[in-house]
Parts: sequence; C-alpha cells; structure tokens
Amino acid sequence: MVDDIANPSDEHSMLREMLRDFVINEVEPQALEHDRDEKFNRALFDQLGELGLLGLTAPPEYGGAGMDATAAVIVYEELSTSDPGFALACLAHSMLFVNNLAYNGNEEQKARILPKVCTGEWIGAMAMSEPDIGTDVMGLSTTARQRVDGSWVINGRKMWITNGALDDEGTPADVVWLYAKSGEENGRVRISTFLIEAGMPGYSVGQKIYDKTGMRASNTAELVFDDCIVPAENLVGNEGQSLLHMMQNLEIERLTLAAMALGISRRSLTEMNRYATERSAFGKEIRDFGQIQRYIGESWAKYRAMRAYIYDTAAQMKLGQAGHRLDSDGIKLFSTTAAKEIADAAMQAMGGYGYVSEYVVERRWRDSKLLEIGGGTLESHQKNITKDLGKDPDAINR
Repeated sequence: MVDDIANPSDEHSMLREMLRDFVINEVEPQALEHDRDEKFNRALFDQLGELGLLGLTAPPEYGGAGMDATAAVIVYEELSTSDPGFALACLAHSMLFVNNLAYNGNEEQKARILPKVCTGEWIGAMAMSEPDIGTDVMGLSTTARQRVDGSWVINGRKMWITNGALDDEGTPADVVWLYAKSGEENGRVRISTFLIEAGMPGYSVGQKIYDKTGMRASNTAELVFDDCIVPAENLVGNEGQSLLHMMQNLEIERLTLAAMALGISRRSLTEMNRYATERSAFGKEIRDFGQIQRYIGESWAKYRAMRAYIYDTAAQMKLGQAGHRLDSDGIKLFSTTAAKEIADAAMQAMGGYGYVSEYVVERRWRDSKLLEIGGGTLESHQKNITKDLGKDPDAINR
C-alpha cells in the first residue's frame, strides 16, 4: 500500500505508471502535430479502449474497468500533461457519456450500448449547451414531443459539443446523451434525457467548429435535430428526470476537469523549473533571480494545494451519487484558474521560448482557458459555493 493521497493503493499506482509510459511513448510524440492541424487522433483513442480506459468507471459486466473517482483523476491528470485537447475528447466520451449511462441508464440501454463505448467502437458525446443557452439549463429551447406510438420527436440545436463531429466530413457522434425540454408541470419546465444514435432520421452535424483558442486536438461541433425520431426505449429514466442525471454526473465531470488543470499545471511547472536551470543571464542561472523565484515558488504552492484538494475530494466522492457540489465546484474554481496562472508564469519565465507552441507551455496556456468555461463557468461555481455555504455555514468548520 502506498501512503499517498494521489496513489492510495497499489492499483492506483500501477494505473499511474501505465499512463505515464503511455503518455511518453504514444501521446507526447503526436501532441504538437494534432494541435497544429486541429485533428482528433482516433487511432490513439482506440488504444485507450484497448487499455480499458474508455470505460474506466463503468461496471465490468458491461466491459468497463469498475474503478473509482481517484482513478479517473489519475487518467485525466496524466493525459493532460501532454495533450489536454485529446484528454478532453476522452473525458467527454468516458465521463459525460459512459459514466452517465452506467449510473442512469436501464439494463437494456446499458447492455446494448456500454460494451461498444467502453471499447471505443462507438464515440459518445453529451449535448446540453445551445447557441443561446449555457449555464441556464432550465432555459433550454430544444424540445421533445411524444407521439401516440410512444416515440419522441426532437427539435433544436446543440452547440459547442465535444465529440459532436467525428471528422472533417461532418460524421456525427455515434451516440449522444441529449437533454431536451419535454413539457411543463405546475409552471416548472420538465427536462428529459434521450439517447440519440447515428442514423436516426433528423440527426446531423450543423457545423464543425474550427480555429479554437485551445483544446484543438478535440472535435467540437453544432448538432442539429430536425424532427429527429427517437424510439421510446431511448428515453433515459422517466420523463422530467434530467436534473437528477445532471446532479449525479456534474460532480465527476468537474472533478476530472480539475484533474486536467492539475496535469497542465504539473507540465508547466516542470518546463519552467527546467528552463530556470538551463538558461543563464548575467553570468548565473536565471533561477537565482528574485522574480523567477517568485514565479516558481508561487506556482509550486498553487500546484500542491490543488493536488491535495482534488485528490481529497476524489477520495470522498461516490460515483453516481450527488452530495459533493461544494467541493466539486471548489476544486474546479481554484484549479482551473491556478492552471492558467501557472502556465502564464511559465511563459513569462521562458520569454520568447514560452511564446511558441514547440516549447509546450504556450499550448498549456491556451488549453487552460477552456477549463474556466466548460463544465460550468467560474461565475457559476462562485454562485454555487456562496449559495451552499449560506445553507450550510458549518461546512467551513467541519
């Protein structure tokens, strides 16, 4: 047994060791090319499926690895030290689709779909955001209307969907976890969850999004649902149950996005520290200058603080259960901002070398910005934390 909050068992240590070897040998050599070309590496994705990492938290009986939240943090921390864009595509598949289905789908849905997404045969996505709707999920305009035969008709558009398009030709995701407005009850909007599969009439890619600031090794797209016919058996749970699904999965989503920030921070700090030894000015290493010491010292403190907070939260989190919103918001709020600050400090310390993509930290800086927006904006985390502490002030002293 390893006495380390980030490696609480031999199994976790072995997973991290395997990931580090995979990152060095497979991820790092392709990272710059796929960032430049804005290309998703499907072959690399398939390799993760062969390693059993695409169904990391799904039950073994459906082809998953059955691992915990700490294991998920390890995977996305390690991948993000090299290629956060690729890591984001894997996270959208594994955490936003696979984990959602594993804990909220019925037996028929899980038996039919999970084996395909755990191997990577199918690529999944989650579709919530819309052209005019982000954090305000109750304001969704995509609609679902049930027909007399029990099937549903979906109309609307979803925007900024990671894995929404699989290629430049506009091939849509093989399967999508979709949230849509299905009616109102006592003045409250009912949001329902549907499984959309490739080939369903009316389901298509509206546009693939290009020229993103960061996360360029992942595909982002607009999805269009134009009288899309969805069979009754593809409704997840009961009508109007989406808020429960969201609450059960948002926490692991935010935890793993924070893990990506941790990986970005670790790589940025590593590069900055190495450069501070290799680079000399005025006859001595630049690490001897006070401003460089400030950059490195503050970055180290932020990195260690986020590492402890993230892994402590992961240790307490039970997959498929809500109850850690305060800390899942807290880790993402702190870690994503700190990651951008550490990447920025590394760029500043490295001067011109930090400003070009070949030297890694420029890419880390660009990638880190998305983490302050996706999966909940900084402002939404601040609002949630303030609201939750108002309801439970004793949380501060526990």
